[in-house]
Amino acid sequence: MKYYCNPLNLPYKYQLSVRNGVDTAFREAADPSLIFFKDRYWLFPSMTGGFFTSTDLCSWEFHPFTEEIPIHDYAPDVCVIDRALWFSASRGGMNGAFYHSPDPIHVPFEKVPASFEFWDPHLFQDEDGRLYFFWGCTNTSPIWGVELEKGTMKPLCAPVGLIRGHPERHGFERFGENNRPNGTAPYIEGAWMTKYKGKYYLQYAAPGTEFNVYSDGVYVADTPLGSYQPAPSNPYSFQPGGFITGSGHGSTLKDRDGTYWHADTLRISCTHPYERRLGLWKAGFDSDGVLYCDQRFGDWPRAMDAPAWSDPEWMLLSYGKPVRASSGAHPQWAVDENIRSWWSADDSDPCPQLTLDLEQSCMVHAVQVNFADDALRVKPPKDAVWSQFLGVPRVIEDRPLHTRWLLEASMDGKVWDIMEDKRACDTDLPHDLVVKEEGVQARYIRLTVTELPYHQTARISGLRVFGISQGQAPEKARVLECRRLPLDGFLRWESGEGANACISWGYAPDKLYHSKMVYGYREAAITALIKGQSAWVRVDCFNEHGVTRGDVFLLG
Repeated sequence: MKYYCNPLNLPYKYQLSVRNGVDTAFREAADPSLIFFKDRYWLFPSMTGGFFTSTDLCSWEFHPFTEEIPIHDYAPDVCVIDRALWFSASRGGMNGAFYHSPDPIHVPFEKVPASFEFWDPHLFQDEDGRLYFFWGCTNTSPIWGVELEKGTMKPLCAPVGLIRGHPERHGFERFGENNRPNGTAPYIEGAWMTKYKGKYYLQYAAPGTEFNVYSDGVYVADTPLGSYQPAPSNPYSFQPGGFITGSGHGSTLKDRDGTYWHADTLRISCTHPYERRLGLWKAGFDSDGVLYCDQRFGDWPRAMDAPAWSDPEWMLLSYGKPVRASSGAHPQWAVDENIRSWWSADDSDPCPQLTLDLEQSCMVHAVQVNFADDALRVKPPKDAVWSQFLGVPRVIEDRPLHTRWLLEASMDGKVWDIMEDKRACDTDLPHDLVVKEEGVQARYIRLTVTELPYHQTARISGLRVFGISQGQAPEKARVLECRRLPLDGFLRWESGEGANACISWGYAPDKLYHSKMVYGYREAAITALIKGQSAWVRVDCFNEHGVTRGDVFLLG
């Protein structure tokens, strides 16, 4: 069996830049374009200096660009047109360009200049061979669409405005953390087109990439250039709570077996607003043609072939458990299910180490080891090729870097067995996933950090342990209060000791396609409602022993 866990286990590249005379560094990948081409999957993220390929959507191989591709332009788009892969990316202030290759791994791209300027591009070839282009990334103008002439890539018509922001009707479009508006209009950006049974599903991102509520909405039309109407289930992709939040500006893929997937941008945005990662979820269309994305328990390990909407195979065992550190501050932040907080070892610690007590013997099946960066000061190499983005010089790090550590398990805290030894690895994976499908019996988990990029101090934002422990699943939630406002809902419930919750909601009782993870509280706000549309809700309680689904009820 193959497993994955968000954020995806990829070598996220450091971005080196100089701001106000200070050298800075942060990891970034965003705006993923994921397609199927020549019997493999191709993943193109922003700020990566190349692309990834995979045969199974689980294990990825990196390929650096070897020719003049604009690697510092944002939102790379890829599309298969007549047996070739076409690439474009965002280049504001000047006309963009398109690049094509029949085999990007072995055959250099050829450039076709564009005759107009664009941001966040997306090419789409219809079944009749006609080619369409969508773009837009502002809070003042819409997503645009136009038909292009194949080969020359010149417009065959005037641009058509297709989607604008409507935060007065769409709760998820309100600009601000937790959709708490501050007077700024939402950014409407990141177009992606999916065609299904003759309908055109145009996806877009809102309200801003730095927020926990970054999301993808979807409009539907009978023709590629509209007119478009909001789909009944919105937002399409939305992950406002959990270990890592935000899920906007992505792509939707139909794999070789006919299963749909959605890849998207996840936010950290601590060391830099553009400190971001990538996520992947099961998606699909229901019997009514409604596009959905299953983000329930969306940052837990899942089997690649697990059906959408199924309960997790393994439960989270590490949340809030006792943890001891060799030095430093806030070791409990390594188990608080928040990627934006972390344990920091002392700078002088020669052997940074975390020891987690699961408080009983458990069958451990997966551990995700998450590293954090904090105010890194890294000088770019002297021969670095600089690029400018919004007036700030930047370099994508391409020197070899290593993230090395040792993971051990123990029943008594004295005798330790190795679970994973990466002390000599050649990889740099800040969100590494260790899977033991057969399970490891353990009470204690110990992580020892041996090497990090730039000799930085060890920082762990999540030592996340998943598996099976003996005990009872929580009682069913008893809802004590539910209130509905035009764009918001509020819930308060009662559940057993130690229970957390996953809230699901939707516009019909059998279409609960949106969800929110809630840790440590028995109340929550739903900020993504649609004005005038009914909202049906279910509160599922979970602990380390299992999930207990709640009753479905009408909000308000």
